[in-house]
Amino acid sequence: MNDQSDIAVLRGEISKTRAIVEDIYQFYTQVNSNEIRVLGKTRSTALIVAQIIENYYTCLETLFLRVSQFFENNLQQDKWHSDLLNKMALRIDGVREPLLNDTTNKNLVEIMRFRHFKRYYFSLDYDWEKLDFVIRKFEKSYILIQNDLKSFDQFLQKLQAS
Repeated sequence: MNDQSDIAVLRGEISKTRAIVEDIYQFYTQVNSNEIRVLGKTRSTALIVAQIIENYYTCLETLFLRVSQFFENNLQQDKWHSDLLNKMALRIDGVREPLLNDTTNKNLVEIMRFRHFKRYYFSLDYDWEKLDFVIRKFEKSYILIQNDLKSFDQFLQKLQAS
């Protein structure tokens, strides 16, 4: 187990991630209210939304990796992205509380799949029906992740105090 200053650094990472996630979501809200409302569901607005969702997941995944390195740092190399996400929903007795609840995890799995698809999909045309599905997962996960990060930070605060 790491010392108190390492816990403080991890708590700082959580705080920073929460702020970035909030900024990303506020930008999405702005794009939804302005560009999409004015331009509609176009190729251009699809690209903007796809990039927002990719950035959102990558930001969260970076924090998940930090948590994994702090507590267990044991990921399957061939599918570490999905392994990492799944481990964030695990309670590891005597080690740590889960960072994600099951509902948040299920929403993030869909976003992770989309991010993977986006990274290897080189066409600039997105199917808005499929994108709307991912947007719903993004919106649901945003609400849930705020609570999950707050709860995990409270766990770390207790750990730091002991």
